[in-house]
Amino acid sequence: MSAVVTPGAVSRRALRVRGAVQGVGFRPFVWRLAHELRLEGFVRNDAHGVAIEVQGEAAALDRFLERLGGEAPALARIDAIEARIAPPRADGGFAIEPSAAGPTRTGIAADAAICDHCLAELLDPRDRRFRYAFINCTQCGPRYTITRRLPYDRPHTSMGAFALCEPCSAEYRDPATRRFHAQPNACPDCGPRLALRDRAGAHVDAGDPIAAAAARLARGEILAIKGLGGYHLACDARDAAAVARLRERKAREEKPFAVMVAGAASLAPLATVSSEERRLLESRARPIVLLRKTPDADRQLPGAAPGLAWLGAMLPYTPLQYLLFHEAAARPAGVAWLAAPQPLALVMTSANPGGEPLVTDEEEAFRRLAGIADAFLVHDRAIVARCDDSVVRCEHGAPAFIRRARGFTPVPVRLDADGPSILATGAFLKNAVCVTRGDEAFLSQHVGDLDDAPTCRALEEVAAHLIKVLDVAPQAVAHDLHPDFHSTRFATAFARDRGIPAIGVQHHHAHIAAVAAEHGAHAPVLGLALDGVGLGTDGGAWGGELLSVHGATMARVGNLRPLRLPGGDRAAREPWRMAASALHALGRAEEIARRFDAPGAATIARLLDRGLNAPPTSSAGRWFDAAAGLLRVRAVSAYEGQAPMLLEGLADRHGAVAPLAAGWTMRGDGVLDLLPLAAALADMEDAAYGAALFHATLVAALAEWVLAAARRTGADTVALGGGCFMNRILATGVRDGLERLGLTVLEARQAPPNDGGLALGQAAVARAIGRT
Repeated sequence: MSAVVTPGAVSRRALRVRGAVQGVGFRPFVWRLAHELRLEGFVRNDAHGVAIEVQGEAAALDRFLERLGGEAPALARIDAIEARIAPPRADGGFAIEPSAAGPTRTGIAADAAICDHCLAELLDPRDRRFRYAFINCTQCGPRYTITRRLPYDRPHTSMGAFALCEPCSAEYRDPATRRFHAQPNACPDCGPRLALRDRAGAHVDAGDPIAAAAARLARGEILAIKGLGGYHLACDARDAAAVARLRERKAREEKPFAVMVAGAASLAPLATVSSEERRLLESRARPIVLLRKTPDADRQLPGAAPGLAWLGAMLPYTPLQYLLFHEAAARPAGVAWLAAPQPLALVMTSANPGGEPLVTDEEEAFRRLAGIADAFLVHDRAIVARCDDSVVRCEHGAPAFIRRARGFTPVPVRLDADGPSILATGAFLKNAVCVTRGDEAFLSQHVGDLDDAPTCRALEEVAAHLIKVLDVAPQAVAHDLHPDFHSTRFATAFARDRGIPAIGVQHHHAHIAAVAAEHGAHAPVLGLALDGVGLGTDGGAWGGELLSVHGATMARVGNLRPLRLPGGDRAAREPWRMAASALHALGRAEEIARRFDAPGAATIARLLDRGLNAPPTSSAGRWFDAAAGLLRVRAVSAYEGQAPMLLEGLADRHGAVAPLAAGWTMRGDGVLDLLPLAAALADMEDAAYGAALFHATLVAALAEWVLAAARRTGADTVALGGGCFMNRILATGVRDGLERLGLTVLEARQAPPNDGGLALGQAAVARAIGRT
């Protein structure tokens, strides 16, 4: 088809489109639009994004520009369209030209769930890709997890190992198809293939690996299933014995499991789902969404999320996952069956034994998952970048991140100004790194806790991959102040090897800076940072802080009354110790041995008297632990954050109560003292009421405390940061309370409020230091 241009009325424009515009069907969209408007010219990918030149009548060019931004493909993210006049020339039509090389300034799309068109083809017996587990097009499928470098072309991905057959090649070359330059395009004749392996890794001649895998799941077996960014461990979530075996084998005693169901209709008996939550569940990112359980959920899903008010649920996002549910439903024709409740529910938990990095390849899976998985459902498409499932809750119709990874990485956070490239290495827990390029900050996928060598190596690999994909040379490295974190040691070594500055950023300063950065806050903000622990500028253990933050500068204007940590770090794992610390501070140390049947209870008062191995901390997280211990909710935590999560669950089930009158005091030096509240909890028999009272009183105390600091400092904007704000009762209560008092509240929305978003704040502070 050739475009026709009226002689004598021709003008030409050169356009530059920046953003995530490669690998999302943008060039065929431009090609179709140009032909519809009878324009000549070309479109091509390059290292800056997409370059377009269009020539034709002025009115048609205006319509082209208008529709270019308004009708772009769903996966595209247009950050800017730059236009200039170019001299006319004879093109003889409109063409898609080969990609141009050069320094990279474009982005890559995140992995996307299978689209409706591909899903319909997947389940259509007449389609040549019927039940093909790797069906995809320009609107769905893997992106970040298969990409080695940009521009995003097939040879630069792990699909380069698969030569296209003639039908797939014809689709790939035809701009009129949905698979034009779909880099992972494939079919059963030329693409990746599934295989089933037994527990020893030996090939199982199963005929249909999907059918054999589904049968094993139905028998109560645990399967390791290779996905987009790594392996899942899966079992029947309704089979109590299977769930218990998975917990035992993975050594995950009580930490909640995520559950996958066929469609939103299948969640009705398990959780309440709002329209906004359903949109998140069905979005192209397909995160795990925290949903409020129904009263019957724990009976139907025994052992999935014990004792908690929330269930982590997700819907299938790969063709393979849909095929497992399709098999369990006896292979119904079409997609209508997905709108009806389906009985199958699968535990789908990350295959990361011992908290180590996610398993990504077969040999690693056979070695690391031996003794956990009964069988392995594998495929031969390599995973380039490991990427776990994202975890979110719904706030105001948008995702509030608990863990930011698949579906959202590497979507950048837009910064307020251009600046030097910074590598920020995060902290110790829930590590993620951040790399800035121009006015964008690219937060990596979740890496994990840096408490083992494999995860430390994974941090370094993720940083190297992100730097390579973005084609940048960092000019400085930002890190936490704690000298013993691997993230700090890696940052200082990286800086030393390249002769660039290494910049230490205080932990809670980074929490608040991350929130300020994503909101583009220029003026000073008051920061309320509540978390477990972070090294303070005075060398102390901080965690309940009021900070005045303005770019590179931070001043501590208040903190929670410190409690001692009897046993040091052990107190963070044993809430009874924090309860003992609170009783000691109340002058009731004689009650400790009587209240707590735990090793060390008889001697802990003497340790606290002498201050031996009992450093003080202002941590808000430890106040949650103290409350849980005083109310006998939990004496020892089976996983990080368990006691506060159980406390929140109790409060949620009980319902709202009025805050305790005189439940706190504020000292003139900016210290908020919660001991009056602790005294009341210590004498309380009703744990659920006590949990609700703790939350209500803490929210009221924080609001009064922040307002007083705002009046002292003149600040009218408050940023909320730190892991405690993953507690929905706390986050909602503080936000609403401060807004009622007339303050503007900023919350983490594009990054987690916990340490998973810390690197963003470190990078923002480092760039601000560079500007001073």
